[in-house]
Amino acid sequence: MFPAQALAESMLSLGWRVRLSTDARGARYVGGFPKAVEIDVVGSATFARGGLAAKALVPFRVAGGIGLSMARMLRDRPEVVVGFGGYPTIPAMSAAWTLRVPRMIHEQNGVLGRVNQLFARRVDHVACGTWPTELPTGVTGIHTGNPVRRAVLDRAGAPYIPPGDYPMSLLILGGSQGARILSDIVPQAIANLPDEVRGRVRVSHQARPEDLDRVAAFYAGEGITADVQTFFDDVPERMAEAQLVISRSGASTVADVSIIGRPAIWVPLGQAIRDEQTANARQLVDAGAAILIPESKLTAESLTEQVANVLESADGAQQMARAALGCSTPDATERLVALVEDLAVGQKGDPK
Repeated sequence: MFPAQALAESMLSLGWRVRLSTDARGARYVGGFPKAVEIDVVGSATFARGGLAAKALVPFRVAGGIGLSMARMLRDRPEVVVGFGGYPTIPAMSAAWTLRVPRMIHEQNGVLGRVNQLFARRVDHVACGTWPTELPTGVTGIHTGNPVRRAVLDRAGAPYIPPGDYPMSLLILGGSQGARILSDIVPQAIANLPDEVRGRVRVSHQARPEDLDRVAAFYAGEGITADVQTFFDDVPERMAEAQLVISRSGASTVADVSIIGRPAIWVPLGQAIRDEQTANARQLVDAGAAILIPESKLTAESLTEQVANVLESADGAQQMARAALGCSTPDATERLVALVEDLAVGQKGDPK
């Protein structure tokens, strides 16, 4: 939802009227949108959830959502429709394609999601948050980057303090509620660090609720200073203070790390069908800004080695931080706005 929210805020500031089309599930996550945004709730569904009865109803729910979206667009025709992926996008994008309303999609990850794959050849622009993005043959993407929160932009390019003979901060993130494998592996990996390094480490570790107590107890038992929580509401501040970030490589996290400019160790989600988290990490890894450890190869020993390599080399860590910053696109929202305005002024192509 965040790229959509960032675009909505910018378009409102330019005098546009903005409507958000989503389903009932997506409507639960619109609290951060400005009150001026009109919310249209339409039916949609996916074959990936529910039992046989729910799956049998999917075509009817989607068709109903498309019909309702078309009726609304005929009454109040939009100048541009922008899709951000996921099955709640289907009704509005299908209606826009049917009515030949100028349209574009934005993909956060380095591999198109299924819904964006469906519409990639049926839109005027394909905006890519991660670069490069794997695209279907014949489809050209436009690199816009992924919009980040204002709190992240406020710390863009914050001075990096390289590792040294003083307290060093590690930030461990695993998505919105932590990742089990990071809670299993990271604490032991940090405990295995050479004594002179381990004694200076301060850890912020995001863990699942069911892992919280055991992770905190392990750090305490090893004499490692650690703040273990299920959710950090000050991630940008902690990231700006960190000497190293260890995390899943979700598109938003990768964008945050590049904007602030910090060395990272990425552990992509191994169960991802399209392996999009590996694709998300590619640019920073290729630039020398980050280290990638596939989940299948993540062990306490392998992680200890990589963490030590970063924390024992001030010059190397400083170079990684600079390289991360070089991969950032702090003007991602402005680039999206420019594409919308480009469509609005008359470039109304008619892809298939």
